[in-house]
Amino acid sequence: MATSVVVAGATGWVGKALVPAILGADDLALAGAVARSAAGADIGTTLGLAPVGVEVVATLEEALGTPSDVVVDYTKPQAVKAHALTAIGQGRHFVVGTSGLGAEDYAEIDRAAEAKGVGVIAAGNFSITATLMKRFAMMAAKYVPDVEIIDYASARKPDSPSGTARELAESLAEIRGASTARPLAEVAGIPATRGAAVGTGQGVQVHALRLPSYILSCEALFGLPDERLTIRHDAGSSAAPYVAGTLLAIRRVVRMSGLVRGLDKLID
Repeated sequence: MATSVVVAGATGWVGKALVPAILGADDLALAGAVARSAAGADIGTTLGLAPVGVEVVATLEEALGTPSDVVVDYTKPQAVKAHALTAIGQGRHFVVGTSGLGAEDYAEIDRAAEAKGVGVIAAGNFSITATLMKRFAMMAAKYVPDVEIIDYASARKPDSPSGTARELAESLAEIRGASTARPLAEVAGIPATRGAAVGTGQGVQVHALRLPSYILSCEALFGLPDERLTIRHDAGSSAAPYVAGTLLAIRRVVRMSGLVRGLDKLID
């Protein structure tokens, strides 16, 4: 039997690439589409396809009135946590595609999912190459303790840092050694220009740039005496790279209970 999927943010940047992929998959079925701006229209017609018989609704609560297995969220940072808890509360598995949540948010979502016996998969970036960037950075952090992250995005991006940079920083903070950088408390001038520490313990310094012409890039910089290593991922203008990883998450999440954070956990 096909896994039935609700897409929240179905007409957004990733959503409008993800919906056709779900419609074209033999083992998946589109059960609902959420997009306030297109409510009442057929999602196929809205995306320039043939009608598919799925009416767009304005809220996730409306979409959950139809039976489904998985909810995928590509909406907005201020909405995704409430969407996750609502879907979990109604026994749906959940895929978090929207950035903006932190460790405490994910801990709450994990508790709710475990209590309901449903799975949640969250990733700061569902691109396979971005996942490899994280993997290689984690390998480097075992040998090079000094690391900082530069997070690039468009001037209009609503959250900072990006989900990619935040997930990477939190993961690196768990395994890195002690930094040799001067502690922020000892920095003169304007310490805030050193970025923000993200993650447990001393954290990892993250510097977020928001400028026109950037789409999404994330750069992990490692330093040792007399040598440096840079590991960087650059996203193009298409949402296509995120579709394959999201489909993988949809197929895996129905066999899970509780939260898995990071696409790298799945490609293992």
